[in-house]
This record gives sequence, C-alpha cells and structure tokens, in this order.
Amino acid sequence: MFWPLMKNAITMSDRLKIAFFVLTTHGFTNGEKVKKFEKKWSQWLGVKYSLFVSSGSTANFLLVAAMIEKNGLKKDDKVIVPACTWVTNVSPIIQLGLTPIFCDVNTDNYSFDINHLKEISQKNSDIKMVFVTHLLGLPAQIEIYKEIFPNALFIEDVCESHGATLGRKKAGTFSKGSTFSFYFGHHMTTIEGGMVCTDDEELYELMLAKRSHGFARETSSDLFSYYQDIYSDIDPHFLFITDGYNFRNHEICAVLGLSQLKKLDLNIIKRRLNFERFLEILKKHDAYFICPNHEGNSSFCFPILSRERKLKARLINNFHDYGIETRPIISGNLLRQPFLKDYTLGKEDSIAEIVHNNGFYIGNNQFLGKNHFEKLDEVILMTINNIKKKNNNE
Repeated sequence: MFWPLMKNAITMSDRLKIAFFVLTTHGFTNGEKVKKFEKKWSQWLGVKYSLFVSSGSTANFLLVAAMIEKNGLKKDDKVIVPACTWVTNVSPIIQLGLTPIFCDVNTDNYSFDINHLKEISQKNSDIKMVFVTHLLGLPAQIEIYKEIFPNALFIEDVCESHGATLGRKKAGTFSKGSTFSFYFGHHMTTIEGGMVCTDDEELYELMLAKRSHGFARETSSDLFSYYQDIYSDIDPHFLFITDGYNFRNHEICAVLGLSQLKKLDLNIIKRRLNFERFLEILKKHDAYFICPNHEGNSSFCFPILSRERKLKARLINNFHDYGIETRPIISGNLLRQPFLKDYTLGKEDSIAEIVHNNGFYIGNNQFLGKNHFEKLDEVILMTINNIKKKNNNE
C-alpha cells in the first residue's frame, strides 16, 4: 500500500534493546523497567504520578473506577461524554454504573460544542463528571468547559494526542487524571499499552491497588504498612483493600516504551509539519472542506471533513484506488452504534451527524515524504475537477 494508516515505528535499535533485555533478565512481569518508564513518562508530561497499564482502554476504565471510589460517585450519576470519541471512553461509564450524557462536537477540534454544552448545563444541574477527549491530536478547550461546569470533576483522554498543548501546558495536565495509549498506530508504541497520569497522590495509590487485583502490597511502603496495622488478622501477601483488576503491563513493553519515548518529541515535530502541509492542500479548496484548528496540535491523523456527502464517497474510492488507506473519524456519531441505541443526543441537526456522514481520515506519521503530499494534492484536485465536470454536464 502506498499510504497505510501507520508504518512500523519499531526500529532496529528498539529491537536490539528488547532482545538484550530478554536474553539477560530474570524478571518479565511488572517490575523495575515499568517503574522507570512510569517515572520518565511523568517527567515528560509534567505530572507527579503515572501508571503503565495494558492499553489506553484499560487506562480509561481504571481512571473512571478510581474516580468513582475516591469521590463517592453513585449509581446513575451523570457524566458528560462527546458524541464522537473512541468507544472505550463511553463504555467504562456504562459498565461502572454511571449515566453518559452525550454532547455534540465542533469542527474546530472535534471536542464539545460549546453551545450544546451550555444547554446541557441548563437542563442538568447534577452533572458529576466531564470526560474530555483530545481527539485526533487536536487539544480541546478544557478550561472553557470548566467555566461551564465549575463543580464537576474533570478527566482527560489524550490517547491520540501525546504532546498537544494548550498554552504552555500539555494536554493531560488540566484535570484530576488523564489517559494515554501506546497502541501500534499512535505517536509512540509499546505494541499494546497505556498510561494513567495524575497529580493526586490518593488517587494514584488507589489506582496502584486497583491495577493489580486490589492488592494492598501494590501501594507505597508507608501506606502498605498502614494497611497491615489496620488489618493485622489478614496475611499481607493477599490483603485486598479495594476491588480490582489485572490491568498490569510488563517489562518488555516498558523497555520498548523507554526506547520510543526518546524519539517522541522529534516525531511530534514531524507530525505537526506534516499537518501544516496537509492543511495547505485542503485550504486550496475551502468551498469543499471544513478545516480544523491546528493550534497546539500533535497530529494523530489528517481529518477530511467535506461540505458535501458525495465528495466524501468519491474521495474514499479514489484514495483506495491510489493505495491511500482511510478510516471514519473515530466512531462518527457514536449514537449510531448498536450498543448505544437507548441513548440520545437530545438535539437535531448535530455536528456529530455531519462528521459521521461527511468525514473520514488518512494516516499521519513521521515517515511521510514529499511524494505523499504531491499524490494527496493530485487525487483531491482530480476528484474535485471530476465533480465540477459532472455538474457542468448536468
């Protein structure tokens, strides 16, 4: 394929580090390499604590579960989620007994539509939490959302937006907790894996236990000693202080993460430069496309939102003919998905529906070159000219 969504980002240097570790270590499960990766990631992001987990999806689940317990959230408490996001932003809300309140999105960054968010605030005085997604590498205006819901808890999904910025701060540092994904196609990879980040020590300690079955022994040494004193009748090896899961990752993935992290900032720069070249092409045809706001971006992909539905279909067909892989803009309108059939957005003519019908994306990565953008320019121009020609003939 000429232009896949993502090429293999695992270098020979990465492979040699993994091989050396495998050949020389005696421990493979969650251990010193995981702790080192967590520490380095926290330093990179600018937070106090990070936990390496098995995926971005389990990161979301773990964060939501810990937020419920720490903050005393109750069954059916309301949580605002975007109508266009990855499915495992919403699934944990439902699975853990909360009620998702869907908010429409905007075309600047595919995050919450401010007007709809204000409508929700007027109709729902009991919103407990807001789950913000920084989608496709585009930072969401979370500080504005906080003004609308000053009493709500905020958490962030940054799984597609490593290094996106709002002012001088990175996305993932504006809330009680944030999540990241290191899946194969993201800015850096641990093959499978994710991270949960926070500045809240109590939340961090709770997630440490929940990540590993609820074990007290997973918490810091001082807290573990405290639990042993309180529950002295229970063997401390198998002392469970909360319900939990096995969301741990392992040493091999951490070794890869440590190696990949060294290249992350450079890869983000390359992705941003690629995004600028992409927008230059798209802006030649303003009458046909709605361009996103790229300020502070750490581009995950190139979203193409056409003003007419038929243009989307023709572009996808032509892209496929030229070996350019495509995907929907994440879920499109999530409320179209079968498992969410009982939920509603509460408004007509939603932007999420426009995204669903008119939008798709192609991949961005550090391996793209001049020939890719020349081909993109050529195919878009050809498609538009064919539409013009057909319209003139009609």
